[in-house]
Amino acid sequence: MAPRRNTTNGRGVQAEDTKICVVMVGLPARGKSYIAQKAQRYLQWLSIDAKTFNVGNYRRTNAPQPSADFFDFSNAEGERSRRAAAEAAMADMIGWYRQGGTVGILDATNSTKDRRKWVSDKCAAEGIEVLFVESKCDDEELIMANVRDVKTTSPDYVGQDPDKAMLDFRNRIKMYEKVYKSIDDDGDESHYTYLKILDVGSQVIINRIQDYLQSRVVYYLMNLHIRPRSVWLSRHGESMYNLDGRIGGDAQLSPRGEQYARKLPELVRQSVGGDRPLTVWTSTLKRTIATARFLPDDYNQLQWKALDELDAGMCDGMTYQEIKDIYPEDFVARDEDKYNYRYRGGESYRDVVIRLEPIIMELERSEDILIVTHQAILRCIYAYFMKKDHTKSPWMNVPLHCLIKLTPRAYGTDEERYVADIPAVSTWRGKGSTAKHEDPVPAK
Repeated sequence: MAPRRNTTNGRGVQAEDTKICVVMVGLPARGKSYIAQKAQRYLQWLSIDAKTFNVGNYRRTNAPQPSADFFDFSNAEGERSRRAAAEAAMADMIGWYRQGGTVGILDATNSTKDRRKWVSDKCAAEGIEVLFVESKCDDEELIMANVRDVKTTSPDYVGQDPDKAMLDFRNRIKMYEKVYKSIDDDGDESHYTYLKILDVGSQVIINRIQDYLQSRVVYYLMNLHIRPRSVWLSRHGESMYNLDGRIGGDAQLSPRGEQYARKLPELVRQSVGGDRPLTVWTSTLKRTIATARFLPDDYNQLQWKALDELDAGMCDGMTYQEIKDIYPEDFVARDEDKYNYRYRGGESYRDVVIRLEPIIMELERSEDILIVTHQAILRCIYAYFMKKDHTKSPWMNVPLHCLIKLTPRAYGTDEERYVADIPAVSTWRGKGSTAKHEDPVPAK
C-alpha cells in the first residue's frame, strides 16, 4: 500500500480563486490591531495565505514616535505623512496580491468615508473583494484596558513614561473622534460588504457577505471578543506508553505522571495569581482526565472528543522503530511532509487542525480556559496562538509536566511557562530518528 497524503485544504475550497481585502475601521483602542492579527493567524492556521499591512508601521518610517498633534486632521504635514503611509501600504498589498496572496488585512483607522472609498476603488481596480470590519465600543472600562495595553506594546511608545504615553494616546483618540464616521448603513456606503462589531460583540451587523471565504472570515470574527484574557495549556502527565516510546493508545499515567496531576493545581494557582476558577477542557482519553482530576471542585470540567490525540490508525500503539520496520515507506513519507502525511486508517496534522476549528471558535468566545490534552493537539493550538508556520509546528517541542500560559495582545501573544519539578521522558523525535526518547534540538 502506498503512503497516504492529503494536500487539499480539507474543505474543498479553492481559496486562491478569491482575493479579499479585510479593511479595519474604527477609533484607536477599539481592538482593531488585535482583531487583524487574530484574523491573520486564523487564516494562516487554515493554510490560507494571509498577511497584515499595518499602516502605522509605514507611518513610523517617517514619524517614529509622533505626539497626538501629529494626528490632528488640520495638521497638513501630519495628514500628508499619514496619506503617504496609507498609499505605501496599499501599494505593497497590491503587489503581494499579484504574487498570489489571498487575504490581505489593511490595519488602520480608515475613519472617514473618503478614505474608505479610496480603499474600495483601489481594490476594485485590481479585482479584489473588500470586506470592511468596524469595531465600535463605548465601554469606557474596556477602552481604558486597551489604552493601557497599547501604551506598553505599541512601537509608538517604546521607552516612554507610561503615564505620559497614556495621556498622549487619549489625546490621539480625541483627534480621531473629530472626523470619525461610522460606516453608513442607509446612505452611500450601504452597498459595501461589511461587518460591524458593537460593544465587544454584544451586537453584530452583517451586510452583503458574498462568498464562502468571506463568510468564514466573518463567522470567525463574530466569535472574537477583545476583553483581556489568558489561555492555559498542559499536556497530560507522563503515561506508561510514553515510557515505552509508543504512540497513541489510551494508557494510564505513570507514577511520575500521577505526581504531575497532583502538582498541577499548584502550578495553576501560581499562574492565575489567585483562586479564580477556570473552565477545564480535556480529551476523552484516560490520561488527560486523570491529570485534571485533582483540580478544585469549582473548576467546571468538560471532555471534548475533538481534543483526543492525533489518530495513528494502524500504527496506534507502535514504537517508531516498529513503524519503520513494518511500514518503511510511510516512515520516510511522514518525515518528508509531517503536516500533510496521514497515517494508514488515521489522521494527519492537517486533519487535526480541521477538527480543532470548533475548539478554536469556542476558545475565542470564552474566558479563563485550561486545556489538558496531547502533544499533537497542543502543537496545533500553540501554533494558532503563536502564528507558527504549519510546516514547522509538527516538529515543535511541547514537553511533559509544563503549564503554558498564553495571553493574546494587540501586537502578539505573551507566553509564560511553569515547569513542574517532576522528571519526565522526552517524547520529541527528530527527522529520521527511531529513538524512544530523544532530547529536542534547541530552536534557532
